[in-house]
Amino acid sequence: MNENPNKANDITEDDGSDMRVTLSLDDGSDVECAILTIFDVGEQNYIALLPLDENGEGNEDGEVYIYRYFEDEEGNPSLENIEEDDEYEAVADRFDELLDEEAFDEMD
Repeated sequence: MNENPNKANDITEDDGSDMRVTLSLDDGSDVECAILTIFDVGEQNYIALLPLDENGEGNEDGEVYIYRYFEDEEGNPSLENIEEDDEYEAVADRFDELLDEEAFDEMD
């Protein structure tokens, strides 16, 4: 799975309307990610993030980070690791369905 971020900070929107977030990881490093989507499974929201390289491009291996997603009363985001395998599988399956739906829509 993915590393546990301490927090999501610096959500920005670039001039192409892409939303990005900088994750602060437990090892003290930061990684900038493009927000692919925020979606729900049951009553819980999740976020799919694409880690970006130093040029702002997606990684070559197609790695995607998926986390539980929360917002506080003021709209500040926070992320939490998915610890249970069953939960992760259900969320990953839903994300795959969203990708399939998007690919189908692009064919029309």
